[in-house]
Amino acid sequence: MQIVANAESVQLQAKLFRGFGDSARLGILQALKNGPLNVTEIVAITGMSQSNTSNHLRCLRECGLVAAEQQGKYALYRLSDDRVGDLLATAESLLSDVARGIYECTRYNLPRDISQEQV
Repeated sequence: MQIVANAESVQLQAKLFRGFGDSARLGILQALKNGPLNVTEIVAITGMSQSNTSNHLRCLRECGLVAAEQQGKYALYRLSDDRVGDLLATAESLLSDVARGIYECTRYNLPRDISQEQV
């Protein structure tokens, strides 16, 4: 039974990391690492369109990585948990040590159509 529980845990962790695995969503999370922002500010920082940003924010909210708070006619978005920021910082630290291997890795460079089927 432990093997099944472990497999379920691994699947759930993989789903969590999918939120971090998309460059658009990761850009939003990185922007929010410094504090709450509205959609217009996130668009300015990430360079994405407003509709694309809103779609990714909705995904991040549904997955529990981002929270929103209404402030007048605007919503302010923030990381839902300090550990999300901690994980981003840990990833940056790890990347500084293994950047060359990640850069040269060809196994993660899937064709666009294949990677989209898995999302």
